[in-house]
Amino acid sequence: MKLDAEIALAHSLADAAREAIRPLFRTPVSSERKSDRTHVTKADRAAEEAMRRLIKSEFPRDAIHGEEFGAETGTSGRTWVLDPIDGTTAFMAGRPIFGTLIALVTEGWPVLGVIDQAILSERWLGVTGKPTTLNGQPVRTRPCRELADAALATTGPHYFDDHDGEHFMGLAAKTDHKRMVMGGDCYNYAMLASGHLDVVCEANLKLHDWAALVPVVEGAGGTMADWNGEPLHAASSGHVLALGDPARLEDVVEALACHH
Repeated sequence: MKLDAEIALAHSLADAAREAIRPLFRTPVSSERKSDRTHVTKADRAAEEAMRRLIKSEFPRDAIHGEEFGAETGTSGRTWVLDPIDGTTAFMAGRPIFGTLIALVTEGWPVLGVIDQAILSERWLGVTGKPTTLNGQPVRTRPCRELADAALATTGPHYFDDHDGEHFMGLAAKTDHKRMVMGGDCYNYAMLASGHLDVVCEANLKLHDWAALVPVVEGAGGTMADWNGEPLHAASSGHVLALGDPARLEDVVEALACHH
């Protein structure tokens, strides 16, 4: 898969999002709640609008699926999936661990993904069949010999319903709880790709939350799956696992299935 023009566009999209987001970071930016009670800010909207304009001029036949402005159909069989600020709560709290997520999805499978942190100027790029890079330099996940040694991350326990929360706690009990990380949204997956975390476990994610993460994690030597260990695709339930060491997948799925 060459995707040279698509990679160039993905960089332009991330640059455009940075320009929209940076001036508004740590300012009293007005936010409002959407129908699902989540927050949206001017920065989310400005970043997505800028990205949509570029895609339309470059690949007018491609579909666009964005968090803030919904889906626009295309005729090419390809979809650009955008989340202008993944981690709006972190953005509003002045914490630079949110990210812009950009994915190219073909027939339901992500083939290109970008995690961009505008404030720290960090950009992870994953493309099917190529090594993942951070600012142009290859990154690798780290080995994890035992689940008991694993550093586990999740955005927060309040994002799980009771049922999912019990399963998550079953996994947490088998990992190194002194190293458990709460908060971080997409930044946790970037840290896993760069070899600083071992497992990320989340529920209720939508396509725009995880599509960009898959090529980044897998191109760095990790694996992503649902809680049954099956590969993620557009119709997946939103139960998402990322592992730095694919050898631990069975252990993680087994731990999630246990109830105490």
